[in-house]
Amino acid sequence: MHLAMRSLGILASAFCFAACSAGQDGAKHSAPATVKVEQILKSKKSWNGQSLPAYGEKKAEVTLLKITIPAGQRLKPHLHPVINAAYLLEGRLKVVTEKHDTRIFKAGDGLVEVVNTVHFGESLGPGPAVLIVFYAGHPDVPITIVKGK
Repeated sequence: MHLAMRSLGILASAFCFAACSAGQDGAKHSAPATVKVEQILKSKKSWNGQSLPAYGEKKAEVTLLKITIPAGQRLKPHLHPVINAAYLLEGRLKVVTEKHDTRIFKAGDGLVEVVNTVHFGESLGPGPAVLIVFYAGHPDVPITIVKGK
């Protein structure tokens, strides 16, 4: 487990370095650019206090998504069988579990999503809710399972 989490940390660092370096064009600047790293969150529990499951020894697969939910739209109830975390770039998002645990997130918030728990998200507006979501899963496991299609 430590190796998998360390590998994910190295991958995240490499992604940050690549993203920070992508805009450099080789031109001389009056002041050297500095890399800024901000920890958005670090947790062993999801947003509702539920402990995260063990990550396991299987081959890892990482997925990074940008999800845009129009204002007023509610997602179908679904669950995630893999650990994931999100950063809300824009908007406001309400997340509700089947047991009615509820939390509202705003732009700039990070969240560790619930695992194996049916829930839905709703964009509260006035604009869309835009999230970057990182899934730490396995090739043979879907990242999302929609319930009651």
